[in-house]
Amino acid sequence: MLTNKSILVTGGTGSFGHTFVPMTLAKYNPRRLVIYSRDEMKQWEMAKLYGKDERVRFFIGDVRDKDRLARALHGIDYVVHAAATKIVPTAEYNPFECVKTNINGAMNLIDACIDQGVKRVVALSTDKASSPANLYGATKLASDKLFVAGNSYAGSEDTRFAVVRYGNVMGSRGSVIPFFLSIADQGELPITDERMTRFMITLEQAVKLVWHAFEDMIGGEIYVKKIPSMKVTDIARAVAPDARQAIIGIRPGEKLHEQMIGAEDAPHTYEYADYYKILPAIHNWSEDPVRINGGQKVMPDFTYCSDNNTEWMCIETLRAWIAQNHSKIGKI
Repeated sequence: MLTNKSILVTGGTGSFGHTFVPMTLAKYNPRRLVIYSRDEMKQWEMAKLYGKDERVRFFIGDVRDKDRLARALHGIDYVVHAAATKIVPTAEYNPFECVKTNINGAMNLIDACIDQGVKRVVALSTDKASSPANLYGATKLASDKLFVAGNSYAGSEDTRFAVVRYGNVMGSRGSVIPFFLSIADQGELPITDERMTRFMITLEQAVKLVWHAFEDMIGGEIYVKKIPSMKVTDIARAVAPDARQAIIGIRPGEKLHEQMIGAEDAPHTYEYADYYKILPAIHNWSEDPVRINGGQKVMPDFTYCSDNNTEWMCIETLRAWIAQNHSKIGKI
């Protein structure tokens, strides 16, 4: 589907973009892959990785700027929306900025994609958007709703929107694994709560989920990858088995356990071999056989949470992954 097409990634200099770009270039050989972001230094550094590869282009811009988005999207076939303000405490203390990027930015992108005739848009979401307990999650829930409704908003235009939702990305910049690694030699790791659990996913799995969404989407779906959970105390033991764990308390806006599908979504959720799909409640799209596409409806009281997960990652598995990926953890 993406072969010889033009693709744009908002927030493309982040962790997701650094993995999506090389994987997509290798698998699909797109005609053009545009990195749209507002940090010129990150673009400068990323451009060095691709040398004279004419397929990779860089475009300075902000999702808050609708006119700039319209210019960047001219001639684009597919969009991955990865731009977001996503650090939970940062969002709590800078709420206006979080709303401007995560909600206003989503509205700008939806409008610009429809106006420019983009074919398909996949927006990245988060487990924090399900029953949100913090501003970041609340803005991403609003963003998810906007992208789902964008399919009816587009009217007779061909632009279609879908969402992918996943949990803690292992080793990504600013996440817990590189943080623990950076202070492991101090002999003590801070733990917010010893009961805390998180979903675990690799960047490569996240990229493949986006590819699948592009292939499968009719419009309005939220794709949720089946991934393992892990206790934060076990993550600490995988990084530094001999370090003392100091309980410091939950930070503002932080959840004890994460959730990707809540009970309120269960009536519209279908299960597949490797993922779940939440279909829109609007327009009876959740009963559409084409969107369901062979899925099995989940139980009415179904929830998908990091503490009730049936799949768990063990310390040894994470430790092996860290050893294999040590050189790039926290770098992208």
